[in-house]
Amino acid sequence: MNTLAIDQESAEWLRDLQGNGAAREHATARLHALLIRVARGEASRRRSTLPGRAIEDVDDLCVQAASDALMAVLAKLGTYRGAARFTTWACKFAIFETSTRLRRHAWRQRKVELDDTIWDRLPDAAPPVLQRLENDQLIVALHRAVRDHLTERQRFIFQSVTMDDVPIDVLAERLGTSRGAIYKTLHDARAKLRRVLIEAGHGEPVS
Repeated sequence: MNTLAIDQESAEWLRDLQGNGAAREHATARLHALLIRVARGEASRRRSTLPGRAIEDVDDLCVQAASDALMAVLAKLGTYRGAARFTTWACKFAIFETSTRLRRHAWRQRKVELDDTIWDRLPDAAPPVLQRLENDQLIVALHRAVRDHLTERQRFIFQSVTMDDVPIDVLAERLGTSRGAIYKTLHDARAKLRRVLIEAGHGEPVS
């Protein structure tokens, strides 16, 4: 690691966290407190997306997310290269852990089911992954391709992940399978849809 490229504060964080004794313990406690604050900030930003019954559990989720983020940061200290300040780099772990836990928690008691009415709502409220579907004709073509060319399982997984924004972990748990199996089915479905849409002259709108 080229420590000359790292600012003084970041270098001090690394020195203390990679050291021993009281200095390491103090730095670890400071970092954990920082990550908890970041986790709570991220939870506050996402509060409106959570069902009412989930809000009371948010603080516990934030502490858990910060603890997991701390473990990840400590395990990856050797990968820090100083492209950003150390605290900025470390806080990304807390944001990721918090957003992942909140999304899973929001789906804890929600049904995961195939809902074809989502196609009627799609032009007005497309999730980010489908925002390139800019006209009704393309949406109709995608809907037809999903209906006619995907297996029932592919259709269910594609719509759940891509359109309902169901977390992969949640879907794998509900279906009694692994994340890898979900990713494989999703990959196969997207490849099939991409081929069908290209043959129909619509380019590659499914990423």
